[in-house]
Amino acid sequence: MTARADLIADAALALLAERGMRGLTHRAVDEAAGLPQGSTSNYARTRQALLEAAVRRLADREAQVLSLEGMPAPGEGIDGLLDALSQTLHRYLTGHRELLVARYELGLEATRRPELRTFYDETGRRFREPLTALMRAAGSVRPERHTLSLVAWCEGMLFSVAVGTFHTAVPTVAELRAGFGELLGGMLGDRPAAPITRAEQ
Repeated sequence: MTARADLIADAALALLAERGMRGLTHRAVDEAAGLPQGSTSNYARTRQALLEAAVRRLADREAQVLSLEGMPAPGEGIDGLLDALSQTLHRYLTGHRELLVARYELGLEATRRPELRTFYDETGRRFREPLTALMRAAGSVRPERHTLSLVAWCEGMLFSVAVGTFHTAVPTVAELRAGFGELLGGMLGDRPAAPITRAEQ
């Protein structure tokens, strides 16, 4: 994408987080991005095109936050995986709430727009498939099913802390690591979770 395309898509995501789906218009994006009127329409002629641009940009920015390329290589062991997962989730929870809210808006809109649903799901595969490979490398005998459980746990944590009833209590890295340890222990074989010390709480 060009710098202007990124600017437009970033403005769209910011509007989604701030005003919701009703606040996302071509004119509003122009204003939020500080661009001349008509710039967003020239880039994304229709609302569908604007939504697709937002989904693409969201996936790119989430890839940077989640840093899937920073996950442990196959064979590095469960401890490396626990460290990487807990640090990644904590980074998202503490520094990127706006992206999460925008993603929830786009996900809900995708349930009403079949053409966006297909596009949304395709972008999601770039995250799901590497996680399945990690679960397989970690020794999972049901990597696809275990990936679903892992993603569902992460999504529940993200939602609860970003917009749910736990929004005032972001877990520490150590607490997230303990939670991942309990989850993966049940899927891959029991491993006692490391205790959380007072200093880590």
